[in-house]
Amino acid sequence: MNIRRLFLTSSALIALSALGIQAHAASWPTQPLRIVVPFAAGGTSDVIARLMSKPLSDALGVPVLIDNRTGAAGNIGAAYVANATDNHTVLLTDLGSLAISPLVTKDLPFKPSDLQGVAMLAYSPHLLVAHPGVAANNLKELVALSQTTKINVASSGTGTPNHLGIVEIALETGMKWQHVPYRGGAQSLNDTAAGTTQIVLNGMLATMPLVQGGRLKVIGISRATRMPLVSHIPTIAEQGVKNFESGTYQGVTASSKMSRQAIERLNTEMIRIIRSPEMRARLLQAGAEVMTSTPIETTNFIAKDRLRWANVIQRAGAELEGTQ
Repeated sequence: MNIRRLFLTSSALIALSALGIQAHAASWPTQPLRIVVPFAAGGTSDVIARLMSKPLSDALGVPVLIDNRTGAAGNIGAAYVANATDNHTVLLTDLGSLAISPLVTKDLPFKPSDLQGVAMLAYSPHLLVAHPGVAANNLKELVALSQTTKINVASSGTGTPNHLGIVEIALETGMKWQHVPYRGGAQSLNDTAAGTTQIVLNGMLATMPLVQGGRLKVIGISRATRMPLVSHIPTIAEQGVKNFESGTYQGVTASSKMSRQAIERLNTEMIRIIRSPEMRARLLQAGAEVMTSTPIETTNFIAKDRLRWANVIQRAGAELEGTQ
């Protein structure tokens, strides 16, 4: 009898413990979720963050706040999230920027290990676009023009994927150019559309509306093969930069201190939202494809992308910062 009573008591304690764990898991979040976008409003990261904020708020039962913390090619926002201790702050950015920052930034205000992956969400190929007044309609003409005319090339910041994408194109073609870094893709697009700069390589999601409005013209797309949605746009690879492929890989990371419970919940909800037919359709129409991953796959993607860009940086050498 005593043994049976002991068994029943132990079973009850185990059951109560399990309930306690479930209750604890259900307790997150306990305050608003802050999504830090390290670039200015209107860029690719910002667009996706704002598309997801309402459905994510509905799923989590708390407000979702978008916080644009710009500067230093995304490093200011990334450092803010890396140092967050509230368990309710995440970073939504181009994962390529996170991969590159440790390679090109002296005194980086955070270590790569200070951030952990949450989820990859979408891929948007880069569009190489020019102000309509630029006397070039393809890459060959652009390279030839650069030999006789000064070309200012905008980017969302030094060491970002769209900056290094231009570096790689220049290395392969001999294009000459002057780099003009901005505090985000939106500003670089607007100044190119205004004619302050002549060329920009930027994510299709944020760039296509300006193309459709006639404010920019397309030179090429950075996909390995032509994109069915815009099959008339030639790839940069087929115009002479063999195997060239780049783009913005939008994803979410968080402080390495963020709880596993919160990471898993966010991964589940964000992937469910981004995979919904409505979200897929909105992104595809704008030129982005849904691309998702687990937390560990997200972390591994950043590490792999760092190796790819390290090779480009090594080839560029001392020319990385200035006129190419």
